[in-house]
Amino acid sequence: MREGLKKKLRQGKRMYVFCGLLVLVIVGFILYTNKCVLDEGSVYVLSSDDAPKSEAILILGAYVSPDGKVSGMLGERLRVGYELYKKGKAGKIIVSGDHGRKDYDEVNAMKKYFLDRNVPDEDIFMDHAGFTTYESMYRARNIFRAEKVIVVTQGFHLPRAIFIARELGMEVYGVEAGTGNNSKLVIWKNRLREAIARSKAYVAVAIHSKPTYLGEAIPVTGDGRITDDKQR
Repeated sequence: MREGLKKKLRQGKRMYVFCGLLVLVIVGFILYTNKCVLDEGSVYVLSSDDAPKSEAILILGAYVSPDGKVSGMLGERLRVGYELYKKGKAGKIIVSGDHGRKDYDEVNAMKKYFLDRNVPDEDIFMDHAGFTTYESMYRARNIFRAEKVIVVTQGFHLPRAIFIARELGMEVYGVEAGTGNNSKLVIWKNRLREAIARSKAYVAVAIHSKPTYLGEAIPVTGDGRITDDKQR
């Protein structure tokens, strides 16, 4: 009986050691990939004045309420994107977000923001299948044929978006949007989630992951109205 107890203790000890090593590996991987993403992405975060003239301004989507009202964070992204457009940093705008269901539509709400400010319809391209940051950047290059882009999102999110795009071969610069009226708790939660998201982005780029949808090319040099009736 005593020998059986000792055996169980040894097995338990080995299990604890294995779990401890596994945790160390996971933490180490997260730290390493975060450093890679931040080191590459942060270099290209610029002010709106310093951002170079580009082919398009890419606004990454965020939550939109059922009545079409954009969230505080998305509102800030749209505001900065509009400022860049008015400064002549790019002649085209890509709004990329989730429109995978009929009852949830980020991109038309984003487009409406610009139409309400008299941005010509033909200058706005909608990416209805920008379900993740990786997919938004991948589709910007492969569907919209954009090679030089200014991406707009919050500061904690920008390095990941830039890292993905540059690893995909695009020349991308980032301009930071404010956090809206979100509480410090919400902002910190987003930052913690971002640490995991950076690691996932690192893997997605490494394995050349494909987005949910691709489809025919819609060059950003053309007329954005062609995207009005495209769900994907």
